[in-house]
Amino acid sequence: MAIIVKINKFPIEFEEALPILRKIEAAGFEAYFVGGSVRDTILGREIHDVDIATSAYPEEVKQIFDRTVDTGIQHGTVMVLDHGNGYEVTTFRTESTYQDYRRPDEVTFVRSLEEDLKRRDFTINALALSENGEITDLFSGLDDMKNHLIRAVGVPDERFNEDALRMMRAIRFSSQLDFDIEPETEGAIDRHAHLLEKIAIERIHEEFVKMMMGVRPNLGLNKMIEMGLAKHVPDFKDQETALKQLSQLPLTGLDEIQIWALFAFGFKYDQARINKFMRNWKSSNQLTEEVSKTALLLNEVAEGQAGNLELYKAGETAVVAADHLAQILSLPIEPDKLASKYKQLQIKTKRDLAISAKDLITNKVLTPGPQLGQVLNNLEQSVVENKLNNNYVELLTAAKSIKGEGSN
Repeated sequence: MAIIVKINKFPIEFEEALPILRKIEAAGFEAYFVGGSVRDTILGREIHDVDIATSAYPEEVKQIFDRTVDTGIQHGTVMVLDHGNGYEVTTFRTESTYQDYRRPDEVTFVRSLEEDLKRRDFTINALALSENGEITDLFSGLDDMKNHLIRAVGVPDERFNEDALRMMRAIRFSSQLDFDIEPETEGAIDRHAHLLEKIAIERIHEEFVKMMMGVRPNLGLNKMIEMGLAKHVPDFKDQETALKQLSQLPLTGLDEIQIWALFAFGFKYDQARINKFMRNWKSSNQLTEEVSKTALLLNEVAEGQAGNLELYKAGETAVVAADHLAQILSLPIEPDKLASKYKQLQIKTKRDLAISAKDLITNKVLTPGPQLGQVLNNLEQSVVENKLNNNYVELLTAAKSIKGEGSN
C-alpha cells in the first residue's frame, strides 16, 4: 500500500468536513476523503462534492451521528447532516458482476479500503486522503496525474463492462483536465463502444455536456468519433461528416444552449427535427426552446434574414447565444451585431407595448374578440419593425386606423 504525505493544507471544504472523519475514527473505524475531491485538490481545481468512504457499515454510521438521511443505503451511502452541510458517507464495498453494463448485481460491504479502491473507474479517482494529509494511492494515480493520463483501474475491459458510462467519463475527464487517455484504456473503449447503448441517455447527456464544457472539447468530440462512441448516441450515427466539420471549430467556452444549438445548426435541422433531437437526448422543455430559437436564428443569419422581427421572436438568451456561435461558424455578420440590434428594439416583449387590450376596449376602439388580438399583433409587429413609435397616443391612433381598414 503506497502512502505518501502529500497534502499539508486542506481546502476549506475538507476543513469543514474533518469533524465527520474524526468522529468516525473516534468510534473505532477508518474514514477517508475519496474520489474526485481528492483528485481536484491535488490538481488545484475547485472542489464540488466532498465524498467520504469508511469501514463503518451504514447502520454503524447512523449510530455515530445524530442526524442522517438514507440517501442510498442499499449501496452503503448515508448522508450525514452537519452544521447546514450534508456529507455522503459510503461504506467500503466490493461489487459483483454487472449483467446490464450499468449497475452491479450485488454490493457487498467490506472493511478493506484496498478492496473499495479496486472497484473505482480510473487511477486518478482511486485515491484516499486521511485526516492527517496522507494519500493512499494503490494504482499509481499520482504518477498518472503528473503524466496527464487517464488510465482505468486494473483491466480496462472489466471496468467498461461493469459500467459502460465510464467510457464517456474517460473522454470527459480527458477534455476537462487536458489529459491523454492511456493506450490500453483507449483500446478498450474502442472495443466496447457499442455498450454505450445500454446506458440511460440522461447519464450520457450529463457526461457529454461536461465534456463539451471542458478545456479541450475538440479533443473529446474527436475521441468520441474516433473510438466509435458517436455511433451509439442519438442522432450522431448519421451525422459523421457534420460531426467532423464541427470538431474542427473553436469549441472552447460554450454554454449548454450554445453546445446543442451548434449541433442542431450543423445537422441542418428544422424546428420539428430540433425538437425531436432534443427529446432524444432527454432535454428539458426550457433548454429545447432556447436551443430551437438559437439554431433557427443562426439559419436566418446565414441567409441574411435576421431582421428586427427575427431577433424579437428569438429573445435575448438566443440572440446572445447566436451572436457567439455566428463567429465560431464564420457566418456573415459582425461580432455582437445581433445583440446590438436587439438592444435597439423598442420593445422586448408584448408586455412592453405602450398600449394594452384594456386600453383599446376602454377607449371603445374595439370589443373583446379575435379582431382585438389581430390589431394588437399588428401594433406589436409595427413597433418591432420601427414602423410605429412605442407611444400610447400614436398606437391608439394606429389602432383606430387599422380597425377602419379592417371594416372596409
